[in-house]
Amino acid sequence: MSKTISYLLLFGNVMLLVAGQILFKFGLQRAGGLQWLRIAQSPAIWSGLVLYGIATLLWFAVLTRLPLSIAYPMQSMAYVLGLLAAWFIFDETLSATKIAGCVVILIGVYLIAK
Repeated sequence: MSKTISYLLLFGNVMLLVAGQILFKFGLQRAGGLQWLRIAQSPAIWSGLVLYGIATLLWFAVLTRLPLSIAYPMQSMAYVLGLLAAWFIFDETLSATKIAGCVVILIGVYLIAK
C-alpha cells in the first residue's frame, strides 16, 4: 500500500509539472513571447508557478518515500506526457523520432521500476 501511495505521489508530481508547462506555454503565447511585463501579469504563468510549487511539495513527499535513484529517473515520464500534450493541445509535430525517443524513455522507466 505504501509503495502504491509513493508512486501515486510521483505521478501527481509529474502531472503537475506537465500542467505547469502547458500553462507556461499558453501564457507565453498570449504575452507574445518574452515580454516581461505581460508575463508578470499573466494568470496562466502565475497558475503554472503555483502548480510547480505544489509539485515541489509532492516531490518532497516522494523523496521521503522512494530512493532518489528510482524517483528521479521516473520523473522523465513528464517528457513523454509533455510531448503528447504538445501534439494534442498545441498541434506540434509528432515525428517517428520523437515517438521512438518516448518509447526508449518508457522502457527505461519500466526497467527502473522493476
